[in-house]
Amino acid sequence: MKIKLIAKKQYAALKSFYKEFEITDDAKICVAVGGDGTFIEAARSFDGPILPIRGEEAGSTGYYSDVGLSSIDTIIDRLKHNKYSVEELSKKMEIRYKDKSYFAVNEALLRNIVKEVFFKVYTVEKGKKKLLYPYLISGDGLLITGKIGSTAYNRNAHGPIILSENVICLNFLFAESLLSNPLVLDANSEICIDVVKGRGSLMQDGISIADLEAGDSFHVKQSKEVVRIIRLNDMKEDFSDKLARMINSKLISGVAQK
Repeated sequence: MKIKLIAKKQYAALKSFYKEFEITDDAKICVAVGGDGTFIEAARSFDGPILPIRGEEAGSTGYYSDVGLSSIDTIIDRLKHNKYSVEELSKKMEIRYKDKSYFAVNEALLRNIVKEVFFKVYTVEKGKKKLLYPYLISGDGLLITGKIGSTAYNRNAHGPIILSENVICLNFLFAESLLSNPLVLDANSEICIDVVKGRGSLMQDGISIADLEAGDSFHVKQSKEVVRIIRLNDMKEDFSDKLARMINSKLISGVAQK
């Protein structure tokens, strides 16, 4: 059986994978070992289904992993005997800027440069822009995400954790406005952002696309590109289990910082 292997580091347990499988880029499934960052890296570079496995470092969340390296023997058995299923986790976000499209797994981000950035938010219906937010918004920027990215930067910025793939969330970052609550829209929505004043950096998953100035704009919508995840039979975690691990990781990180 061929698998593509992406790992945060050379874990000792990975020797078992090299022994039992053919490790190659020409594979139908990918195994991503590490934290959520490793999973996102795999989702950006691999089109097929991905099995995320926690590296189990102290303080690491591994939100999208149902299993850790401590279960390596069981994981290998499930893969070898096809005891797994593939499900759609979410679609990537399409960012369109100057007639070029970029595809983000976690989020599209407009981030201020040096000082606050001023922008307006529109929806796009039948090719026409319609003002969504009634006022000019200023602050550190705007984060646009779906299900996957909701547990990353969005969560750290006090945005909601999203359990449905059918919505898009707009999270205003330190916005100076009478109303700066996150907005949740239908996944079929297309968003247009116009920069009115100041400078901002347009990014996808922490990677820079371009620096924007007054007069620049970009569009964001849910794309047709799907992120698929492998679920091992009878080993799927409940949301409460993932949430508990997330909370515990923050507690461990807090202790480590002290």
